[in-house]
Amino acid sequence: MKKQLIFLIALLFSVILIAQEKKVTVVTFYSDKMIGFSDLVGKGNEILATKIADLKNNPDFNLTPILEKFHDKFFNEYSKKFPFELLREQEVLKNEAYKNYDLSKVEEREVILDNYEIYPEYKYISESWFKTDGEKAMTAIFKDKAEGTMYVRIYFDLVKGFGIGGTGSVKMRVYARIALLNDEGKQILAINESAQSKKTGAMVAGIPVIKPKKLLPMCESALERLLKDLDKRLPKLVKKTNKKL
Repeated sequence: MKKQLIFLIALLFSVILIAQEKKVTVVTFYSDKMIGFSDLVGKGNEILATKIADLKNNPDFNLTPILEKFHDKFFNEYSKKFPFELLREQEVLKNEAYKNYDLSKVEEREVILDNYEIYPEYKYISESWFKTDGEKAMTAIFKDKAEGTMYVRIYFDLVKGFGIGGTGSVKMRVYARIALLNDEGKQILAINESAQSKKTGAMVAGIPVIKPKKLLPMCESALERLLKDLDKRLPKLVKKTNKKL
């Protein structure tokens, strides 16, 4: 009986050790600068589209602090809730092959980097590129060190608040996309969580006021709510991931 108990304990520890050994590489971490507005349908859409497109070139519309906050939360807290280990960030970013990764190898050649706020030293990489030669080359860099590749992105969308006629309010909704693929390109995990800002913005004549000093507090408010939601939901969302790697 004692021998069986010892065997079961040893087996349990071996399973735990194997699980802990599994590693994942985060290869991209960014935010979209282009704010969506699909929820706002009206005659002023062309004007709204132009105003939003101009934001990406406006130095006052700085999403860096918001992206940094999500990044720090992700690596300092969320990473500990995953049932696998993330490859050390500097081991990824300082890897010479990663630093020299040539984006021209991917099929989607026209990548407009102005549309994205990319965390320092990371590359902009889309998970949709996985089956291209370029993405296979990226995966090969860390194939001997990790069992999966992770893509992390946040983006924003203006949504209707309340109002009468053309005058009313809008809110900001933030989305987090955390996708994990194994070495064969099979999706192991896809987290799509969102949260709506507590703060609101004004809408005049059916068009939201598109100014950085108005939009950024809404983005921050939405992110705060998203982080609180992920604090509660993340352990459950990733619970069975390790078994699939």
